[in-house]
Parts: sequence; C-alpha cells; structure tokens
Amino acid sequence: MSEISNCPKCDMDNTYFDGVLNICPDCGYEWNGNEEVEKDSVAKDSNGAELADGDAVTVIKDLKVKGSSMVIKRGTKVKGIRLTEDPELVDCRIDGSWIVLKTCFLKK
Repeated sequence: MSEISNCPKCDMDNTYFDGVLNICPDCGYEWNGNEEVEKDSVAKDSNGAELADGDAVTVIKDLKVKGSSMVIKRGTKVKGIRLTEDPELVDCRIDGSWIVLKTCFLKK
C-alpha cells in the first residue's frame, strides 16, 4: 500500500484511506489516489473573471483591516492590483497603505 499524500485541496496531511477513496477530514474532500488534481492557479474575482496585474477592481463588501481601525468601504475602487503567488490574494494600495485582499471580495 502506498503512502497517502497531502490533501490536494487544502494541503493538510491529516488524510486517510477508507478502502475506496482517500479522505481529508479537515476540508471533507475525497479523491482517488490515482487521479491527478490540479489546483486553479489563475486569480479570479467574485464573478469568475480572470484578474491580471494592473487591473482596476471594486470592493464588494465592507472590510475591516486587521490590526487597524481602518474599514475599506463597499464600492471602493482599487487601481493597479498586483497578483501574488496565491491565486486567492492580491496586493493593492488603498489610502497610501499596501494591503492584501482576498479576490472573493473584489469584482473587475
């Protein structure tokens, strides 16, 4: 029996084989050990549109900034975003501060 790899979805190592499928109890993902699961490496906004470096986006929800009393209001326009290695995060400049935002709170 081969060693079970980390979960392809959440990359946790708490996985087990139930006789038919590999299972990750952390995120609930089930997969066949032989199939190759590719992670989505393209950054997409909340509507599924692909994002690129330099795009202008709009914030779709009021966001509290951790470690600050600052709140990014819904409808704030952000110009010149920068993609990160994580497709779910982008770097941007708001009110003179560099902030990392999740792409699920942005629309193109």
